[in-house]
Amino acid sequence: MDPALHLQGECPPAGGCNEKRMLALLPHCGKTFAEKMKKVEVWKWCNLSEFIVYYESFTNCTEVETNMVGCYWPNPLAESFIAGVHRRFFRNCSVHGQHWQDPPDGILILLIAVPTLLTLAMTGVVVWHSKRADRLV
Repeated sequence: MDPALHLQGECPPAGGCNEKRMLALLPHCGKTFAEKMKKVEVWKWCNLSEFIVYYESFTNCTEVETNMVGCYWPNPLAESFIAGVHRRFFRNCSVHGQHWQDPPDGILILLIAVPTLLTLAMTGVVVWHSKRADRLV
């Protein structure tokens, strides 16, 4: 079966999942991802926008390789492999590292006032138009 069909939602072949073959193929995806990540400076590894294209290729590769051997993706073995890659490249990245704060008061007031005034204006236009339409009929 054509591997491209798997990306379009085709089911894996009926022969069953060849886990041993899948585990032999997945390191190819990891090696390719590692080679691409060499282009990204280590201190940028926690910034997804710096390597999102590489990561998408890595994910697609794991999916294609998994489907080619008759396995569903994701599955526990593939997820374990992907988690290993995450531990290697992203162990120092923290989801708690970002501290969000409100914008300055002037900007916050504008962000609240503009949509509120637009809503009131549009409501006024609708009411005015509906009253005017009654007279035309």
